[in-house]
Amino acid sequence: MPRADAQRNIDALLAAAKAEFLTNGVDVSVRAIAARAGVGTATLYRHFPTRADLISAVFHKAIDALTEAANDLAAAYPPDAALERWVHGYIDFVATKHGLAGALYSGDPAFNGLREHFETRIGPTLQRLLDEAEHVRAIRPGIDPLDLLGAVANLCIPPPDSTDTSRPYRMVALLLDGLRYGAASRPSASA
Repeated sequence: MPRADAQRNIDALLAAAKAEFLTNGVDVSVRAIAARAGVGTATLYRHFPTRADLISAVFHKAIDALTEAANDLAAAYPPDAALERWVHGYIDFVATKHGLAGALYSGDPAFNGLREHFETRIGPTLQRLLDEAEHVRAIRPGIDPLDLLGAVANLCIPPPDSTDTSRPYRMVALLLDGLRYGAASRPSASA
């Protein structure tokens, strides 16, 4: 476990990297990340020896946050609202990962296991939210979580030269409406 000051630096670097990735993509300069975090580049490299290590850490932290958010949302909202709010959080997750796909397929060993980590954490998390929403007949049955994640990610790809940041939310709302279509009128499992 890092000392408290080292952990503050790590947290600041991860938050700064996430913010810089959102606005400038994963190829942003490490100097910009360090400056935003309020630390020197030596501190950045002490905790994250390579850019790939930093990207991987941001990705892992975001996956863990999405998993935790599902638990909080499921406890605070009805299943359909919890699912919709979680999907909005996933839209935000996708938006912060400009250029990540290219980095993931670069062959850099720091990215080994990221896809598996994503699928083993996020897939079951979303499946639980889908099951709960299906149970109360808020969505139609049989939705594969990885298919839904892929559809949402694809809907988040902006058209060329678009600056409309609300478009992914509108597109995903249409998708979610499609999941709801006919769900309440289907026969109950006990019929």
